[in-house]
Amino acid sequence: MSTQDTSSADPFPDESPRDEAPQFVLPLVVRIEKAEPPARTDALETAARAVLVILDDDRSLGEGDDEGEWARAMRDWQDARIRKVVRRARGAEWRKASALPGITVTGKVAEVRVFPPVPLDGWPKELAKLQVSGTDLDDPAEPGPPDPLAPVLWLNPDLDMSAGKAMAQAGHGAQLAWWELSDAERKAWRGAGFALSVRVAERAAWRELTLSGLPVVRDAGFTEIAPGSCTVVAEHPGLWGRLGR
Repeated sequence: MSTQDTSSADPFPDESPRDEAPQFVLPLVVRIEKAEPPARTDALETAARAVLVILDDDRSLGEGDDEGEWARAMRDWQDARIRKVVRRARGAEWRKASALPGITVTGKVAEVRVFPPVPLDGWPKELAKLQVSGTDLDDPAEPGPPDPLAPVLWLNPDLDMSAGKAMAQAGHGAQLAWWELSDAERKAWRGAGFALSVRVAERAAWRELTLSGLPVVRDAGFTEIAPGSCTVVAEHPGLWGRLGR
């Protein structure tokens, strides 16, 4: 698997041991049928929720005798640089991908299937042949303001990212927020079905968001954008109190 189709978050830029660890990737596959492709924002939000769903799944948790079947792979993945790849499928390709162990998460129309992490060069053949390019989705109408009571993943207004790239970045943002929450806050988010919004930030607000102390995704720069670019700020209501807001 070439790093040229990998999206990587770098929340720990000074921790070189994460780069030295064996690298794994979290595969996500978005269903894009020709007749009814999902809206861009719907796909981004569904991908972010899919990341949260697999992080919280019992199969991803535990150790020793209580270890879930995906727990070792999830630990190995999170102990290294956090990588995600979004690929697209339709028709028979989607049906074959859906037969592999994983979780399908649905949005308004969007369907995203997330799979347990795999080594960079160890993709199942059903996923390895799926295309990375071609995930250029549009919003037929403005998505409207985000829910003021739910988390918001704010996208950098100055970056032009494909839908697939932005889906991976939204997933990174959701994951960074999840890591910083307490057990009670995670339980509340779970109870709300991992409700969230993904929106492009206003340019006037973007700098303030990146300096706010909220989780910021800095891309590793494998594709589309320059290394170190801030792509997403994760705004979760549970985090503001810790920042004196």
